Amino acid sequence: MTAHESRSEAPSFDETPQPATEATPPEDAPPRDDTPLARAQAEAAEMKDAWLRARAEIENVRRQGQADVARAHKYAIEKFAEDLLGVKDALEQTLAADRAISVETLKTGAELTLKSLNAAFERAQIREIDPAGQRFDPHRHQAMQAVESDLPPNTVVTVFQKGYLINDRVLRPALVTVAKAPEPRDGSPPAG
Repeated sequence: MTAHESRSEAPSFDETPQPATEATPPEDAPPRDDTPLARAQAEAAEMKDAWLRARAEIENVRRQGQADVARAHKYAIEKFAEDLLGVKDALEQTLAADRAISVETLKTGAELTLKSLNAAFERAQIREIDPAGQRFDPHRHQAMQAVESDLPPNTVVTVFQKGYLINDRVLRPALVTVAKAPEPRDGSPPAG
């Protein structure tokens, strides 16, 4: 037999079905439930679902928090405003009073109104800054002028207008006059 003849005699294909041996599933077929790959894919799907649910829950909490903050900003002053309504009512009643009311009665009414206002300030944690005789604090006081005084330098001599704190934050600084060392009259340098 020549080399050419052996090539032309290719084995014929038998078209009769062969007995089934262990068939491999096509690549796009889903894996069986009992295989490690199937278990891993099912676990991954569960993890993804749990992650998506947790992410949605976090987003809901974030939105709720933003809504709570917006409500707090919008209505934060509501309680203080309610406290001030009584003060306004008292002032209006004083202005509407008959001219025949005595000065003493008006003074008593003004004192009660001030007491009501101070109570509202206290509930809102608003405190006065009245620094007379204290050391000047540029964070809480605003110096209007410096005057010669027997007090130590940088001591508050006069308070023109009280300041106010809300909690520990300056709402309005106190307007003050501050002591400075007296200038020598004879031209010699100040003692220091």
